[in-house]
Amino acid sequence: MKQHLSRAFALLVVGVLVFSCQTTNPNWKQDASDPEYLHRSLKEITDVIVHDIFSPPVASRIYAYATVAAYEAMVPGYEEYQSLAGQLHELTPAPQPEEGKEYCYPLAGAHAMLKVGKALIFSEEKIEEFEKGLLEEFKAVNMPQDVYDRSLAYGDAVADHILAWADKDNYKQTRTFPKYTITDDPARWKPTPPDYMDAIEPHWNKIRPFVIDSATQFVPAPPTPFSTDPNSQFMKETMEVYNAINGAPDETEKEERVAIAKFWDCNPYISHHKGHVMFATKKITPGGHWMGISQIACRQAKLDAMQSAEVYALTAIALADAFISCWDEKYRSELVRPETVINTYIDPEWTPTLQTPPFPEYTSGHSVISASAATALTSIFGETFPYTDSVEVEFGLPPRSFNSFMEASQEAAISRLYGGIHYMPACSIGVDQGKLVGNWVVGHIKTKKE
Repeated sequence: MKQHLSRAFALLVVGVLVFSCQTTNPNWKQDASDPEYLHRSLKEITDVIVHDIFSPPVASRIYAYATVAAYEAMVPGYEEYQSLAGQLHELTPAPQPEEGKEYCYPLAGAHAMLKVGKALIFSEEKIEEFEKGLLEEFKAVNMPQDVYDRSLAYGDAVADHILAWADKDNYKQTRTFPKYTITDDPARWKPTPPDYMDAIEPHWNKIRPFVIDSATQFVPAPPTPFSTDPNSQFMKETMEVYNAINGAPDETEKEERVAIAKFWDCNPYISHHKGHVMFATKKITPGGHWMGISQIACRQAKLDAMQSAEVYALTAIALADAFISCWDEKYRSELVRPETVINTYIDPEWTPTLQTPPFPEYTSGHSVISASAATALTSIFGETFPYTDSVEVEFGLPPRSFNSFMEASQEAAISRLYGGIHYMPACSIGVDQGKLVGNWVVGHIKTKKE
């Protein structure tokens, strides 16, 4: 008799434990709204972009579609926000949630971001493995099972909608366009050491913009006319590059200029040659650096998940349109790089502080996209926002501190002169071009309902 009672009691205890494990967490909405789910998802996409070595323009496209997917999947859960449909070129309204049904929108947003990101990169298994762990964390929140399932399904629906939109931006078609043609014209860009790579994305201006009217909306003034006359303005600008480091007034300033150049290098593929051996270093792209800055700002300001999704989408869109605008000018002016000019006419042994990237010089991509991203971030966080940029720490570089995003963007611009890869006009005029793009994006995207 006692044995039967003991067994019955044991079964009762097990039943209670099972029931308690299945009980919904009364605070699941708050727990599932932790913005870290979104922050970590974006970081995973960045890590895979670095691993897969996407070029800066292509990386900006990945960030834009992934962050818009997160934003659109979350926006129905936040009454004060509105969709970007009708505000971004050719984006139609996403599928809507079922009326009267409950959703976990942060789960839908993170899932939509990762699904779109996975579709646009190569190493799908890395994102799959990451999301597997992330979903286990969401399950551990103990939200109702039907809410969990419904939220994942909604994230899927929004992601599919965004991918269908992305599929029509002319990216696939540009994969079939001809390569850049090299000529003997000394003023035109030529491949540079050490790998003499083909020009990257010569047809990027054919990609559909997100907000700007067209790739040609903000065409800058043309670059300084090429000349080999030692007294010409062009050769003066070339000598400014040549003396940017060794011409520093003292050793401290020289070291600072080198540090600035390396901090903002953001070259996704740096090759190293030792004898007959070649190996490469993978690093974050310029856009990835600014997405990292936006993440730092979100955490520092303690933004919630929806506010963070807004920051990510606005920053990524500003970056993507800035790349389209900048690349349009690069392959219009097709200006030769300083390294080529200096090696040909001044000093054949000279090498720049940074490895010259494989595309034309004017305007400076860093200058354009940094000013555009800084403009977007300033519109949300304000003109004064002291922060410490630790994005490059994982790549072996110390953090740097700034009082504002615009201050950081100015340093990013001048870093290209210090790096020996841009003439000064490409930097200064590039900043102006980026501000025009950024202001247009900020002025034409309304995330909040009026």
